[in-house]
Amino acid sequence: MTSTLPTAVGSGPRPLRPLFAPRGIAVVGASRSAGKLGAAMARSLSGFADAGGHLALVNGRDDTMYGSVGEAAGHGPVDLAVICVPAASCPDVLAEAATAGARAAVVCGGGFAEAGGPGVAYQRRLAEVVRATGIRLLGPNTSGFLAPHAGVTASFVPGVARVRPGRVAVVAASGGVNHALAFAFTEAGHGLSLAVGLGNGVDVTAADVLDHLVDDPGTGAVALHVESVPDGPRLVASVRALAARRPVVALVVGRHDVGAFAASHTGALATSWRTTRAALAQAGAVLVADERELVDAVGALAVTRARPRAEPGVGVVTAQAGPGLLLLDDLRGRRARVPELTAATQDTVAGLLPPLTFQRNPVDTGRPGPELGAVLAAVGADPGVDVIAGYALHEPDAVDIVAAAREGSAAGVPLVLGLGGTGEEVVRSRRALLEAGIAVAADPRGVAAATAALLADARARVPAVPPTEPADVPTGLTGGHDEDRAKAVLDRLGVATMPRRACPDRAAAHTALAELGGPVAVKLLDAAVLHKTEIGGVRLGVGTAAELDVALDALDAAGARRYLVESMAPAGVDLVVGARRDPVFGPLVLLGLGGTTAEALADVAIRLAPLASAEAAAMPDELAGRALLAGWRGGPVLDAGDLGRVVAALGALLTANPLLDEIEINPLRLTAHALVALDAVIVTREADDAHPDR
Repeated sequence: MTSTLPTAVGSGPRPLRPLFAPRGIAVVGASRSAGKLGAAMARSLSGFADAGGHLALVNGRDDTMYGSVGEAAGHGPVDLAVICVPAASCPDVLAEAATAGARAAVVCGGGFAEAGGPGVAYQRRLAEVVRATGIRLLGPNTSGFLAPHAGVTASFVPGVARVRPGRVAVVAASGGVNHALAFAFTEAGHGLSLAVGLGNGVDVTAADVLDHLVDDPGTGAVALHVESVPDGPRLVASVRALAARRPVVALVVGRHDVGAFAASHTGALATSWRTTRAALAQAGAVLVADERELVDAVGALAVTRARPRAEPGVGVVTAQAGPGLLLLDDLRGRRARVPELTAATQDTVAGLLPPLTFQRNPVDTGRPGPELGAVLAAVGADPGVDVIAGYALHEPDAVDIVAAAREGSAAGVPLVLGLGGTGEEVVRSRRALLEAGIAVAADPRGVAAATAALLADARARVPAVPPTEPADVPTGLTGGHDEDRAKAVLDRLGVATMPRRACPDRAAAHTALAELGGPVAVKLLDAAVLHKTEIGGVRLGVGTAAELDVALDALDAAGARRYLVESMAPAGVDLVVGARRDPVFGPLVLLGLGGTTAEALADVAIRLAPLASAEAAAMPDELAGRALLAGWRGGPVLDAGDLGRVVAALGALLTANPLLDEIEINPLRLTAHALVALDAVIVTREADDAHPDR
């Protein structure tokens, strides 16, 4: 059958509308046996037929059904084929559906590449059919998708009919996670515009679905679940395009996957989890740590957004002190800025509340009362407040919480309100709040997660400074680079190094000591040795000729043929800075604390390159140990602008040299007067191995 397939489509757009909004659907492998996949899928899609869509059940062994997709297409349009047959039969069925005019298909079952063995060949054949015909394929190995607005529940999971239409979209790597999130959003009071489980992603990927959602006015916010990334630049571009229109919140799986160690410390630190999160955040996505936070964050962003601000502030209002402390503590842990309210705001609040309550931010009302709405409004009017985070127990006899929230958010400042309690009345109040455009959570942690998402989204929408290439970026870097040659490149970039001499023999080393004066560092000089310390190739604090001979003897024992003699640097705080080509996302830069202990600390910030020095200057703010860079115990104070210029220069060097695989400064020492590169590694590749985009 594959030999008579239609010719492949060109390289132009292949829209997903036939998949997510079909005029007609054929279920191939439909069955009257209730326990079979085809029967479950037919039941789920019955609502599509009830709404007037053309639903065709196909089973060549059942006389009550159509014998083929072609026959079904003769009785009405078939845009989508939902294929529920064994893996070995799927490629031929997919080809038949394409020949019959179907423009999209879902392969639900497993037994493909994820299972190994013959499944790999079955999946390869599916890909060949897609390339030959242009049909869009979701799956295989997926539990399907939900498009409630179109009346399509292409899923065999029980309970999907209870998922109502709404403004949240889910794009999940896993069909199981897709449904788990769909049900979680439903429980939280949110409806869905689309929920997609990608499965093995032979054709339709996360990037494809995100591109589809760019022009979907029915979607308010998108939950993105990522397990692996086949094409990093494509995903980044899709997230960036979508985030410019509506919020994207990403949950990346694999935090504890250390992966294979790369040739340098930078490679070991830039794990796929860290790199993926950094790339998506740089593209404008909001990051969360788990699925619970994902629901709270997306739920909030689906109903409200804060104005773009580089440093947005939070006003905290609580009707119970204990939950308020939990909320404040959580916000502080997320590095949210909770500024003290202005004197004018405090005066207004003081006129509304008893004097014993705390009123500077957070504001504790004592318990919810009729004045709650006015208090929320006063805090929201404060010039330093961009988001209001509130919490109250449901006490309908004390206050109409929905009316108070409406009053508090009337000025347009987003309100995230935690409403504690149980029962149908609480559920109705939470839903009424959502309908009023007020983000809702059930507990203080949920309020903090939702508030943090609004803040991150506000920061992400501040226009980024475009990268500018430094004036003198060396190009044409090839071949091996020992430390002296690598530092010569840094000298051209304007990165400070200590005075040094490359020495071909012991006599030259003694001359260098005399010229530089002690103390000096004496190092093995060999482009093939990336980590000299690990083989005893570094001796520090050498001050006399006798000490130099002892150091040279040790280096000779480590295999040294040449030496580097370099003035010792002042004491300070050691950083690691690097730029490398990630196999998925391409050029990136990394900043971390620790020097030779960087891998153990794993305290790093990552960005895609190239980037502006102003953006690079913000990277230290992400480090857990950033206090060490701010004069800790009388230590040196970092000039973030200077560091930003170093990081941006390394990124520019990498992008300007296609044969440059990696450059690393480790350590880059922060001293009392400057940043100084104490060691440098450059790794290049052969011309035949260069990738134009990586």
